[in-house]
Amino acid sequence: MITPALTFDPELLLRAQGVKIVFFDVDGVLTDGGLYFTESGETLKRFNTLDGQGLKLLQRAGITPAVITGRDSLPLRLRLNALGVEHAHFGCEDKRPAAEQTLAGLGLTWDQAAAMGDDWPDLPLLRRSAFACAPVNAHREILAHAHYVTSTCGGQGAVRELCDLLLVAKGQYRRLLESFD
Repeated sequence: MITPALTFDPELLLRAQGVKIVFFDVDGVLTDGGLYFTESGETLKRFNTLDGQGLKLLQRAGITPAVITGRDSLPLRLRLNALGVEHAHFGCEDKRPAAEQTLAGLGLTWDQAAAMGDDWPDLPLLRRSAFACAPVNAHREILAHAHYVTSTCGGQGAVRELCDLLLVAKGQYRRLLESFD
């Protein structure tokens, strides 16, 4: 039997217990927020494999990851497809309608939602969700609304931190960890 190394504040775990869906921003959350352009104008993004594994683990625990982003790119679509993320909205300047559409389609409410964002366009989701999270390098206004601020920056494992917290809150972390033994 494996003893998990992670611990979280009991109040955070209690707040996160009812989460069934998590809305993620992309630039600054799933990536480091930098945009790399080739000479031909193609945009390149860097994704962290820890974050990808976290999204897969959420799905195995019955928690739905959903992505709502203001940008769109083929690399992003390929990455989300490879991770099995079925709920994604691209090119959304106003993220709230996309989130509400996803919630309605799944029969869920804001009380069952978590959100992770790093800048002002993410505020509508963070303010309505039962559990709001931000990477440590998020804008100050976002940090002020977060119930949990990760110790790592966006694109460097911050998403995985949130995923691990949610898995612990759901009582699924140890089971999933032991499945790798």
